[in-house]
Amino acid sequence: MKDTKKSRRKVKLMTAVSVLLLGAILFFFLQIKEIKVTGNKKYTAEQIESFLFQDSWSRNAAVCFYRDRFKEHEQIPFVEDYKIVFTSPFKVEVIVYEKSVVGYVSYMGSYLYFDKDGIVVESFSARLEGIPWITGLKFGHIALHQPLPVENGRVFDEILTLTQMLTTHEITVDEVHYDTHGNASLTMGQVRVFLGSNSQMNGKISELKDQLPVLEGLSGTLYLDTYNEAETVTSYRFVKDS
Repeated sequence: MKDTKKSRRKVKLMTAVSVLLLGAILFFFLQIKEIKVTGNKKYTAEQIESFLFQDSWSRNAAVCFYRDRFKEHEQIPFVEDYKIVFTSPFKVEVIVYEKSVVGYVSYMGSYLYFDKDGIVVESFSARLEGIPWITGLKFGHIALHQPLPVENGRVFDEILTLTQMLTTHEITVDEVHYDTHGNASLTMGQVRVFLGSNSQMNGKISELKDQLPVLEGLSGTLYLDTYNEAETVTSYRFVKDS
């Protein structure tokens, strides 16, 4: 009888040790082999991977799951948040939720990026491709996560409208400038485009899209401020640099 009890205890002990050993093996050797990144525009998949999976320890499935569910997420510039979804013990999908950014201003040696409401969402030491530099705005002290202190808050609606149209027409610009009267100008390499007021902006940008092949390799200013969609005859001009 005693031998039977001892045998049972031994079996239970061996079972417990085996479970612990198996758990330890899975914990230390269950590594994420494949990472898929979605929702990313400002960063490549490789960059997102380097932010979140810097070493073999962070690629451990158990550690990754624990950190994602119970720890604060990594702070990544221009990323609001992210979610890690396990599609298998060895594969994950990182879903990235980027901050909405429509432009940036230069301030005291840094580049401050703002959203459609004029809220400064990020301060960065470098310019990010695909986001226009907005110049000509008058503002005072700037603080992160606060609205840009401009005199005319309606200018952000105009910036949003303009940048959305540029994106829709796949037009990349280096700079968007607003003068004291609220007139907008674009800089695209050696070509400047004077758009004027926000009136009929959709037609102006459509016309600019049509003129891009003609403007390639030129240096000068295209005046679209006189554009009138009601007229059938072209009512704008291009002035070459002397």
